[in-house]
Amino acid sequence: MPKINKGGYLKEKIEHIDIKKHDTRALINDMSKMSFSARDLARASDIYDMMLKDKKCTIFLTLAGSTSVAGCMQVYVDMVKNNMVDAIVSTGASIADMDFFEALGNRHYKGTPEVDDADLRNHLVDRIYDTFIDEEALEKSDLTIKEIADGLEARTYAPWELIYEMGKWLSNNPKRAKKQDSLIQVAYEHNVPIFCPSFSDSGAGFGIALHYMGRPDSHLVIDTTLDFISITKLKIQAETTGLLMVGGGVPKNFTQDTVIAAEMFGKVVDMHKYTVQITVADVRDGALSSSTLKEAGSWGKVSKTYEQMVFSEATMSVPLLAAYGYHSGGWKKRKHHNYIKFLKRV
Repeated sequence: MPKINKGGYLKEKIEHIDIKKHDTRALINDMSKMSFSARDLARASDIYDMMLKDKKCTIFLTLAGSTSVAGCMQVYVDMVKNNMVDAIVSTGASIADMDFFEALGNRHYKGTPEVDDADLRNHLVDRIYDTFIDEEALEKSDLTIKEIADGLEARTYAPWELIYEMGKWLSNNPKRAKKQDSLIQVAYEHNVPIFCPSFSDSGAGFGIALHYMGRPDSHLVIDTTLDFISITKLKIQAETTGLLMVGGGVPKNFTQDTVIAAEMFGKVVDMHKYTVQITVADVRDGALSSSTLKEAGSWGKVSKTYEQMVFSEATMSVPLLAAYGYHSGGWKKRKHHNYIKFLKRV
């Protein structure tokens, strides 16, 4: 494909916020004395801090939406690096189209929703609300995923296994992995599994489809059911669990359902003890799947003792909450669970 001039759209890069620079404890503590969403966020931050200080607690981070492209990716990287999360459940887009894409040296750019989308199309620039992305670079990212798949044994993989191999590839190819601080690579190096029940709903899906078509008689197969089984076994293994959910959708439901799914293995497990969800969705259009955390309690999925929904745009709330947990320091005495090792055994 010939190089197309990008029309001057890709100028100012999105920068990812560094929670280590911002001690939000005083601000959050003062917000606990306020009302509305401020107080909700303060309680959510306190619950997350409780997760970090509970030595028996396994913490799941679930990601849906575009916070990763919008400047929060380094937040999630720092959470993995500092043992503030034990497993991640994500949409395919957050992992492939945002994180892996940037790991290859690509960037997202400041844009605006007040733009001629037809002109963007002419310049092969894609828009995520007020953020721009180079479609040609995205296509190359998809082809790199195909390349990784081509180099793997032709067998059935759980999505977490393929993402682990992607992290391994990034770690072993520093000349091509130009950003040595991606979530996939850091998770690989810290043995934190990334589950992805909607793996194909992303550029990774294009890459794997191309792999299938190029090797019709000998190709790998992605089985999302294996992720469901794996994360359920992890829930059974864990003593106590806490959920920090950014957005909703498949990652949220997938993780909550492990409590019920444990019955498939003849096990009775405790409900998720701690639950925090940050979302702008509500029940009117089904965007919340008509499921608040309180409603999930009726299904036996989450305890209502330590639960908090924060109806807030996540790029504002997540850095404040994560920085509160980081600077409170509960992570310093947490056990590193190494769940990759566990999953490879079962």
